Order: sequence, then C-alpha cells, then structure tokens
Amino acid sequence: MAETDTPLVLIVDDEPAQIALLSYNLKSAGFRIATARDGEEAVLAVAEQGPDVVLLDWMLPRLSGLEACRQIKATAAGRDSAVIMVSARSEESDRVRGLDTGADDYIVKPYSVAELIARVRANLRRFRPSVAGQVLAVGDIRLDPDTYRVTRADAALHLGPTEFRLLGAFMERPGKVWTREALLDRVWGREIYIDTRTVDVHVGRLRKALCSTGGDDPIRTVRGAGYAMG
Repeated sequence: MAETDTPLVLIVDDEPAQIALLSYNLKSAGFRIATARDGEEAVLAVAEQGPDVVLLDWMLPRLSGLEACRQIKATAAGRDSAVIMVSARSEESDRVRGLDTGADDYIVKPYSVAELIARVRANLRRFRPSVAGQVLAVGDIRLDPDTYRVTRADAALHLGPTEFRLLGAFMERPGKVWTREALLDRVWGREIYIDTRTVDVHVGRLRKALCSTGGDDPIRTVRGAGYAMG
C-alpha cells in the first residue's frame, strides 16, 4: 500500500503520555500518525496535513477543543476529515454540544483503546471508504480497493497506480470539485513537490481509460477551479 493510501490520524492532546499511548496503538493498527499539543496547533495541522481522522481532546490549552473543531470544520480540509471529540464530559448536553459544533463522533473517557480504534475505522468508512476497503460505485463504474479492480458496465479497465488513486478520490466524493493542489495532496502526498500540470496529465490518462470501453467522460473540468466526477 502506498503511503498516501495509509490513513493519517491526527492526535490532539496536551498530555504526552496519552499521545504516546494512542500513537503506539494506532501505529500498530496500521495508521500513520501526526500530533498536536493545543487547539491552535490542531487547526494548523489539519490545514497543512489533511488528516483523515482527528482525535480531538475537549480540554486543550490556547484554544478549546470545541473552538478548534468549529474552526477545523470551517475549512475545506477539515470538512474532508472525520473529527472525533474525546472528552471526560459524559452528560448528554455535552455530547450534543460537541456534535453541534461539528464533531462527527464523540467518545467519553475512560475508553478502551479497542473501542477508539473501532470508532476511527467506522469514521474512515464514511470519509475514506476506499482506504477502508469498501467497494465504490458511481454510475456504472465500480472500484474495488482490495482487489485493485476497476470496471465500467462490467468491463475491466486497466489503470496505473496514480490513476487508480485519482479515481478513488473522485469516487469517494462524487460531485466535489477538487482543485489541482488538493488532488496533489491526496494522491501524491504533501511531501512530494511536483508541478500542478502533472495532475492534468494523469486526469487525461484516467479519462482515456474510463472511456476505453465506451460511455461518456464522467469527469468534469470546472473552469478556474479543477475537476469533479458527476
């Protein structure tokens, strides 16, 4: 599995022991890890790293978990990330408050590591179904991430690794307009520095492959913005 296909979890906590515990267990479960020690750092980390899941502690210095969640979900990167609020507050009103702020899930301390990892995987199935092993389907196109197969109207298509990851991004968010920069981050990774025109080349190859057995081009070019599927 390419590193960009390995889900990234951002752990936001001001307790080093808790960060160490979660990092060890999540790495053992097959996730990449990033960390932040306060709410302001968390907001920046989401913008810069685009994590798939954010484990966000409620009680944080500099910026509370609630306000950090609100700011994260106001950004494009944050809307594509699953935010799991982690708190010792167990009252129903606190859960409602956290979810109303934009959190996608809420887990109460103390919790078992097994439950936390299960919650992470459950949210991944919603936000990044392809990396969770789910078959994606948009119209007559199907993508199976486990068998690395793509079909259109039941005819097998042959895609290179980059085109496969591009298609996965498009199919995870049908209708979403992806900028070239966002596709670079998702498909190539933030550590790779290549020209945005590379995206155009690979989108062209993907279009050719998708139309090789007939059918209309399912990818739209959005002038001045980027690309979308559907």
